[in-house]
Amino acid sequence: MSILSKLFGRHATEVLQELSVLQVDVHSHFIPGIDDGAKTLEDSLTLIKAMSDFGYRKVITTPHVMSDFFRNSPETILGGLDPVRAALNEQGYSIEIDAAAEYYYDYELESKIGKEPLLTFGERYLLFEVSYVNAPDNLDQLIFNLQSNGYQPVLAHPERYPFWFRDFSVFEKLKDKGVLFQLNINSLTGHYSPATKKVAEQMIDKNYYEFLGSDCHHYGHIELMKKVRQEKYLGKLLSSGILRNQLL
Repeated sequence: MSILSKLFGRHATEVLQELSVLQVDVHSHFIPGIDDGAKTLEDSLTLIKAMSDFGYRKVITTPHVMSDFFRNSPETILGGLDPVRAALNEQGYSIEIDAAAEYYYDYELESKIGKEPLLTFGERYLLFEVSYVNAPDNLDQLIFNLQSNGYQPVLAHPERYPFWFRDFSVFEKLKDKGVLFQLNINSLTGHYSPATKKVAEQMIDKNYYEFLGSDCHHYGHIELMKKVRQEKYLGKLLSSGILRNQLL
């Protein structure tokens, strides 16, 4: 170990990426008590303050909307946002917080398109996820319906769906259809699996990601975000010029 390594506790040539260049986080679970994220208002404030310490100026929190588990609506999400925003203001934090949703692709989502308001961010970006177990049926139809109703579909963490790992043509077809992709930042740590990390890196190489999100649920994810700043592929993505976070 070099003298500099001993002095500074890590390799002297290691570069820590600055998350502040993102400015805006687009995926998190900071509204207390309505999904599997923050449990209390205190939890919410702790997590959001940590995001502020990373240099984010704004977080767009995205609670789950799932017919079988988290039956959230615009009313429960926006109603839950108000006390979080008020507490941040009361404590003098300048970080902004807005809310959208992470919609699970199920029958209820299909039935709402064009009939009920859906929560979006930016230019009508709609964040959605699919099952981790089985490849979704009729995904092309969902994308068509969303786009026909003026939404821009954003697929959450595509690197986490193992049924697509060996068939990148699926990702290519989704990109050709205009689907935007959001990377979970902690996928680059290997937190979800080594295979997920590898796929994420391959997708960065292909310039597939338009958004980078924390998908932060608890403080363990914050600790991982401190470590991910060492990952060279994070630096590659941050310097790519294709991310849209800072435009929100």
